[in-house]
Amino acid sequence: MPDIKHFDPDAALDTALRLFWRQGMAATGIQDIVTATGLNRSSLYATFGGKRELYLAALKRYVELRSGPKYRRLAEDGRGLPAVADFFEGLIAARCSGEHAGWGCMAVNAQAGAEYGDFEVRALLERHHQDLRDALRAALVAAEERGQLAPGVDPGPTADVLALLAHGVNLRSRAGADARALRATVTSALDSIGRSPAV
Repeated sequence: MPDIKHFDPDAALDTALRLFWRQGMAATGIQDIVTATGLNRSSLYATFGGKRELYLAALKRYVELRSGPKYRRLAEDGRGLPAVADFFEGLIAARCSGEHAGWGCMAVNAQAGAEYGDFEVRALLERHHQDLRDALRAALVAAEERGQLAPGVDPGPTADVLALLAHGVNLRSRAGADARALRATVTSALDSIGRSPAV
């Protein structure tokens, strides 16, 4: 008879994801996950493998379900700079209020954690960054086509700068930065690349 799982692996993975997101990989032990999920170690190991494999599965799930859809919406929006502004507003709201306030971004947190030493984690984080950069570039190309960018603003390098700004918002919010201060920084950055209205 095949072994029958008497628990929901997706629910267990979501619980592990929340622990890794809030605490980081190094600070989250298997016993923490056992306690949070109510599962025994043998069930976790049989389903996911060791802690490394469980972390990788959780990080992939985070990117697929949380970051990915936001990046696709930004890339496909077509409004240009208003879409970029809305993206940053949503980012700041998610990082500074609600259930996950102060948690930062799981993918960005990983870049500063011990888990970054794992080559599979690094590869996933590099794709995550590239997806963000590509989405911002698509929005900036739309802005350029709509005449919203200041003269000389190149969508490619500017997308790189805005991607770094998004990472900074994630890190500063985790450190307790005030949402108003983050919004002021983002507004200043977007004002610097936008075409001034005719006087």
